[in-house]
Amino acid sequence: MKQLKYLALDLGAESGRAVLGRFDGGKLSLEDMHRFPTGSSTVLGTMYWDALRLFDDCKRGLAMASASHGDDIDGIGIDTWGVDFGLLDASGRLLANPRHYRDHGNDGMVERAVELVGRERLFAATGIQILQINSLYQLLALKQQNSPTLAIARKLLFMPDLLKYWFTGVASSEYTIASTSQMLNPITRSWAMDLLDELEIPTEMLGEIVTPGNFVGHVGNDIQMETGCRAVPVLTVGEHDTASAVAAVPAVGQNWAYLSCGTWSLMGIESKVPILTKAMAKANFTNEGGVCGTIRVLKNIMGLWLVQECRRSFARRGSDYSYAQLTALAEQSTPFGPVIDPDATVFLSPADMTDAITAFCVQTRQTPPSTPGEFVRCCLESLALKYRWTMDRLESFHGASLNVLHIVGGGTQNRLLCQLTADATLRRVVAGPVEATAAGNIVLQAIARGRIGSLEEGREIIRNSFEIEEYEPGSRSEDWLWAWQRFTAMRTTAGLED
Repeated sequence: MKQLKYLALDLGAESGRAVLGRFDGGKLSLEDMHRFPTGSSTVLGTMYWDALRLFDDCKRGLAMASASHGDDIDGIGIDTWGVDFGLLDASGRLLANPRHYRDHGNDGMVERAVELVGRERLFAATGIQILQINSLYQLLALKQQNSPTLAIARKLLFMPDLLKYWFTGVASSEYTIASTSQMLNPITRSWAMDLLDELEIPTEMLGEIVTPGNFVGHVGNDIQMETGCRAVPVLTVGEHDTASAVAAVPAVGQNWAYLSCGTWSLMGIESKVPILTKAMAKANFTNEGGVCGTIRVLKNIMGLWLVQECRRSFARRGSDYSYAQLTALAEQSTPFGPVIDPDATVFLSPADMTDAITAFCVQTRQTPPSTPGEFVRCCLESLALKYRWTMDRLESFHGASLNVLHIVGGGTQNRLLCQLTADATLRRVVAGPVEATAAGNIVLQAIARGRIGSLEEGREIIRNSFEIEEYEPGSRSEDWLWAWQRFTAMRTTAGLED
């Protein structure tokens, strides 16, 4: 079989990358073409994404791939973080830079939506975890603010759809990314028009929903001239980065869970149908769209954002540590110190993460961390305990034991977190691949082109192509039981629902 080459444009909340995948029919290899920060810009108190800069970086990645491989690129797939979107006018021009999901303009919108339609209605209509970052609450905020941008918008495109539109001129909403919005009916997999009407959110701007693994269009003539590429086909993949990452989980069988670990930790199971029980709603789990007809039943957990923001806090105080240095300091710190709930609202977008952790510990009657190593150890042990909390509930939804936890993504490089997770959950952890999102993106492109026959075949290729590492639970089970008891007591003290 001729070696095929696919370009994955994979944009996360902290960084983006253009990755070229070579597929020979049996194995997949990845090569970085271009890496770039994504990041936000704050102007007069509002957080934005610089969408045009991100598009320029995507084009630069395509140009670098074209320079290296000529006309030999067989497809392009784009994935990004969820929920954020751009609004276009009647002529197809972007009206304003997309707002960042952590922008405080969304504050109070969950409460407003609950006041208008009720919490049960929000979950029943969408099957989605209620988080103020969701597109639904972003749009409700614009509606409440009488936004002139919303009033003249004629098309809403989520971030990967916007980039895809600029590459091809074809506008559509890919299913997995649209499902993160809390605006999709989980059963019909179409827009939840009744709910949107009740909230008086305009729906004329919502477009056709397309599934992963399909042809969209070719790169436009202007892009070909600028980047030196030919008319490369652009293909739908799991355009929510977690959907692509889960496609690359090297799992076999049914009784496993996944953890896509990066800025966010997304932990869940695959299902053929959405789970819409009261227990799911009470635990605030979600039913997001997956690839190849699957549903990703999962919990959004704050993730390594905690460590990223601690690192920024230390840098502002004059200590600019690398992530490797912070992990080493955490490993040297005394275990089983204070614990936090990573999903407490105070950690969503604090002015200073270490100050927020200190205040939370005081509130929950714990001695706060005092050194960088102690802060990071607190974050990592707390994440591991939240993973246990999540795993317990996933097992009840799955109806059987989940024997293995597959961790994929950049968080697999934090070996301390992987071991703590095995220890806290009392389960075998299989970590890898690191570049799961890019690998899953490329697998979906190969499926779209008919080169891979199924998701199961794609996962077998992943198993044969990348190194994985296994972690077994350690011997300190009694210490972890004590930590678990303190974690549950902390949640009670903090007034967090269980």
